[in-house]
This record gives sequence, C-alpha cells and structure tokens, in this order.
Amino acid sequence: MPDQDRPQDLTPRARPQVLQLDLLGTPQAWISTEQAAVCHAIDAVAWVAGREPLRVLRGGWNAGRGAASRIEVFPIMALKGAARINLFDRPTLVSRAKLFRRDRHTCAYCGGLFSERRLQAEHIVPASRGGAWSWMNLVSACAACNGRKAARTPEEAGMPLLYLPYVPNRYEDFLLAGRQVRADVHQWLAARLARGSRLS
Repeated sequence: MPDQDRPQDLTPRARPQVLQLDLLGTPQAWISTEQAAVCHAIDAVAWVAGREPLRVLRGGWNAGRGAASRIEVFPIMALKGAARINLFDRPTLVSRAKLFRRDRHTCAYCGGLFSERRLQAEHIVPASRGGAWSWMNLVSACAACNGRKAARTPEEAGMPLLYLPYVPNRYEDFLLAGRQVRADVHQWLAARLARGSRLS
C-alpha cells in the first residue's frame, strides 16, 4: 500500500480572486480585487454576485454626491459590453496543478491519494514514443507507479487505469485554475458543470 497523505496546497497563501464574466455570464478570467476595483471605478460593471464582498475600498469625500466614495468588490463580476474573445472556441490548457485537481490528487494506477508535491504528470502513451502533453494523454500518478510503468503503455505494463482522462469544459477549467475558490463562487461554477463531472 503506498504511503499516502492528504492533498494540500503548498503554495503561499493566495490573495482573493474575482471571477470576471461577460455580460451573458460566461467566465472570462480570474482577476485581482484591485483590477476589479478599477472596473467599478470606470463604471464597467454590469452586475455582481456572491454572498458578501471580498473587499470594501473607501476613498475620499465626493463633493458632488455629498458622501465618501466606497467600492464593494464581490467575488463574481460581469462586465458591460461584448466579450472580446469567445473562450468556448479556445482549448483549455493543461498544467500540472490543474491536472492533479482534475484527478482529485488520486494516482490513476494504485488509487492512492497524494499531495501535489508527491504526484507526477504521467503520459499514458510515453513521451519517448510520441505521446502528447494533452488532457487525454495525461493522468496523475505517484512516483512509485510512474517508475514501475516506465516507458510502456498501461497495457504493456499490466497496470490498467482506474479512471479515464477527459478534457475539462470551460467552467471546470475555471474551477481548476482558481486558487482558494470561495464556496459561493464554487457553487456558481459547479451549477454549470456537465452532469457527472468529477468536480461537481
């Protein structure tokens, strides 16, 4: 049985992120609270969502309104106008961190649960034999299983996959790419996932 440990985020504590949407509610980017505040300041925000603000920024006294300026930055924010790009036309990019999150930090061969630092991005068809760095040819594997499989296919190594790889859709990709996604933002994105998604 592999020496297992709990998955954990080993990166420094991440700052809160705002999920930026287009006017129709399609995710466009993760942005900082400072970037979101600029969007509010230039009146580019169509609507916001989330249980409570991530930050409340206070400025000087506005003589015209007779009140202090105040910007509430919510975790979900839609911008006015048409989106410049249609992200649904673009492939979701693979990274090690997103791969491990897609696979729930589980080794595809032994089923062990591992922290990010103890997982490896494993090519199903080995890279030395032309296997691509792609969602459909990568799974998470512990070092022991990856070493045992070596430059062979799962069939050649007698190591069947415990789960199949898949390409995350756009909403899944935003969940995978986000750092410290708040529960209300996770719920908003999860409500739009495909039925049977591993992330729901």
